[in-house]
Amino acid sequence: MLEGLRRLEYRGYDSAGVALTCGDGTLTSAKKAGKLANLVEVLDAEPLCPSTAAIGHTRWATHGAPNDVNAHPHVVGKLALIHNGIVENFVALKAELLAAGVEFDSETDTEVVAHLLARQYEQTPDLTQALTTVVRRLHGTFTLLAVHADLPDVVVGARHDSPLVVGLGDGENFLGSDVAAFIAHTKQALELGQDQVVTITSTSVTVTDFDGRPAEGRRYTVDWDAAAAEKSGFRSFMDKEIHDQPQAVADTLLGRTDLQGRLVLDDLRIDESVLRSVDKIVVIACGTAAYAGHVAKYAIEHWCRIPVEVELAHEFRYRDPVVNEKTLVVAISQSGETMDTLMAVRHAREQGAKVLAIVNTHGSTIPRESDAVLYTHAGPEIAVASTKAFLSQITAAYLLGLYLAQLRGNKFPDEIAEIFEDLRQMPDKIQQVLDRAGRVREIARWMSDTSSVLFLGRHVGYPVALEGALKLKELAYIHAEGFAAGELKHGPIALIEPGQPVFVIVPSPRGRDSLHSKVVSNIQEIRARGARTLVVAEDGDEDVRPFADEVFYVPQAPVLLAPLLAVVPLQIFACELATARGLDVDQPRNLAKSVTVE
Repeated sequence: MLEGLRRLEYRGYDSAGVALTCGDGTLTSAKKAGKLANLVEVLDAEPLCPSTAAIGHTRWATHGAPNDVNAHPHVVGKLALIHNGIVENFVALKAELLAAGVEFDSETDTEVVAHLLARQYEQTPDLTQALTTVVRRLHGTFTLLAVHADLPDVVVGARHDSPLVVGLGDGENFLGSDVAAFIAHTKQALELGQDQVVTITSTSVTVTDFDGRPAEGRRYTVDWDAAAAEKSGFRSFMDKEIHDQPQAVADTLLGRTDLQGRLVLDDLRIDESVLRSVDKIVVIACGTAAYAGHVAKYAIEHWCRIPVEVELAHEFRYRDPVVNEKTLVVAISQSGETMDTLMAVRHAREQGAKVLAIVNTHGSTIPRESDAVLYTHAGPEIAVASTKAFLSQITAAYLLGLYLAQLRGNKFPDEIAEIFEDLRQMPDKIQQVLDRAGRVREIARWMSDTSSVLFLGRHVGYPVALEGALKLKELAYIHAEGFAAGELKHGPIALIEPGQPVFVIVPSPRGRDSLHSKVVSNIQEIRARGARTLVVAEDGDEDVRPFADEVFYVPQAPVLLAPLLAVVPLQIFACELATARGLDVDQPRNLAKSVTVE
């Protein structure tokens, strides 16, 4: 149980807890605020009973402060319950229970469900049936797991708009919000559908819907092993995942062409005639995934001549977006469980649009509810702040753009083959950036006491600048902002003062020459006002040297593919600076890996 929680701690680390059935008609539990290590100390000092059935939880607080009392599991009599998500009607349900004389210990919505389930079990002494009855009363998003002392070999779970997957073992079965929880024990998994209840014992798995009718899940095999979720000698998961990026990009490109060299995207279940008729693409995503979408916009518009909009998923459905049956909505999410993106997917489909998901996690909700999916094959990303998922999302978006260009005849086959060959060379070039990273790390350590960093970029360098700033905010907790370099004179230049560090992403001089010269002019403008200029430029670009305090060179690449290289020094810089400040780069404060509530 603790091993599974350790693998899932990236999802939340405000508190942790476990509950075990003891086999003698009793139940025992322990929980502690803070990271999982705090719970381990408690359990080492006071071991719990031997058990073969248990539930455990790492929490990211929504209702109630992150303290011992609000930590999960919540125990009511002989029943224990854990919960991911938010029960939106918990106030009304709690009022009902208070009126019945129930006393509460915590401030959480979860304890309300625990009392409801305990009372229902008293009326219906069948834990599966009791949970099925209770979940029909809940509004919101939730995954629930429960054990009862009367049933020492049973765990019951339910999911609605929140992840839950079954691990199928030999003489053992598992439930987890991510396959990482049980990957050390089995690679066989069962994908649960929306609004399903599952009951497991060591030898059986039973699935029903919320009305109690028999249901089935889809079996699949996880294509990575436990070693992929370990640090492998690196200081942190983030450091490891930054170094995983050449392989993540390479794996995302694998198997995408047929014997004739044509792109083949097997997971696209949308009819070709529909894709040919698409007259607009809308990318919906949040955070880092949204910046991947911005890179995709430049590439897809250039290759396919289709207008592309990039929308923050949490804004999309609230502004009455103009989408219809000729709109292709591309939903990008590492986890496939991002609630804002999922709700936007549902809204888009209600309007008649086709939805294609770009995700990294098999069995997750967003690809199941989309019309098509492109998996990124990046392997598990444990660090909360995304790195290799970003590069693999961009790579998948390039594949989509090239496939559409091939399908719609926007590019000749030899042009597509040439671009795809350029893509295949990118993993080696990313590795070169990693091999050269010594100076970036040195500068980051030297700048560990800085309080503000600005990032400038143009064209595809603009979303790279945004992502560089986001990484620094997430990891180092300092002010960082990304700007389109052309906006500099429209306001942001007022921020420049002597010593202000500014990263500048310089476009290739081999591309649009005017863009390169304009960005070099931006460097001169800010340096003249005392800024410390840190420049990311491609090999051979000597024009930037006279105006840069530091130049971090990356290999030459086609303009539209350059973000795969330019962002890597910024990731390394943020990771190293935060490490030098003594911060936990894998689990930044207040953040969780998967935002599964709106």
